[in-house]
Amino acid sequence: MSTPSSAPSEMAFFSLLARYGSFSATARELDVTTPAISKRLAQMEARLGVQLLNRTTRRISLTPEGEVYLAHARRILADIDDMEQLVSSSLAAPKGLLRVNATLGFGRSNIAPLISQFARRYPEVQVQLQLTVNPPPLSEDAFDVCIRFGEPPDARVIARKIAPNHRLLCASPAYLAQHGTPLVPHDLTQHNCIGIRQGDEAYGVWRLSLGKRTESIKVRGNLSTNDGEIAVNWALDGHGILMRAEWDIAKYLRSGRLLQLLENYRTPPADIHAVYPQRHQLSGRVRAFVDFVASHFEKTSTRAAGLVADG
Repeated sequence: MSTPSSAPSEMAFFSLLARYGSFSATARELDVTTPAISKRLAQMEARLGVQLLNRTTRRISLTPEGEVYLAHARRILADIDDMEQLVSSSLAAPKGLLRVNATLGFGRSNIAPLISQFARRYPEVQVQLQLTVNPPPLSEDAFDVCIRFGEPPDARVIARKIAPNHRLLCASPAYLAQHGTPLVPHDLTQHNCIGIRQGDEAYGVWRLSLGKRTESIKVRGNLSTNDGEIAVNWALDGHGILMRAEWDIAKYLRSGRLLQLLENYRTPPADIHAVYPQRHQLSGRVRAFVDFVASHFEKTSTRAAGLVADG
């Protein structure tokens, strides 16, 4: 039976094996033979009394028990890295696993390029980026940092605002020439409105405020999508009115390909936040990543550069 002191070594071994996905690649990384890898895994499974990997002649895959073991192993190894960095030196370079989540369009257009730059600056941080249509529940321990739009609903997490973001109503000149320009929110009910199905927001309901008064308008249209870039292209093609992030459409507003509508009315806030659990506030890699992202957006948000979508 293994001693507690060997547990981190076992977890690191299994995490490496899962990352490479093969015995031979793991063996090359550890400079041992492939049979030695197979034997070590067998010893782990015998000690735990469960099978961690499914083995075929061509590949390996995690069993449900292996998935659970890997998720906890990575979190524990990350916590150990945090502890060691905290007690050794505040100047130590960040390292360890960093799991990042972002929405599809925004993650692809902005977060992925930033991670490329971040990885060059902090080569000892292993970054895993997952893009999803909807943000994952904050209660799940699936990610270390989530890039989210709007105010986070959970007070038990830390949310750092990294960029202001406003949603605007817009349409193409061709659409407005054919169908007219809405002058008050209720006019939207007579127009073809392009729908975006994202997050937990009520689909098909647009909220516009003037002073202290807020109107909820039930809009309709023959086109909808969960991809913001597609929705913008439909608006550019003259299919209807769209509510979209200012960053996403700023370049089209400047060029005149889209025209802003109902400018005096405000839409619900959609500022961009980096959200992470309170227990990660001392994590060197989380702190370094959030600072890096925030610094980038502080520079770019001062320019009216229509770079990205919020989904």
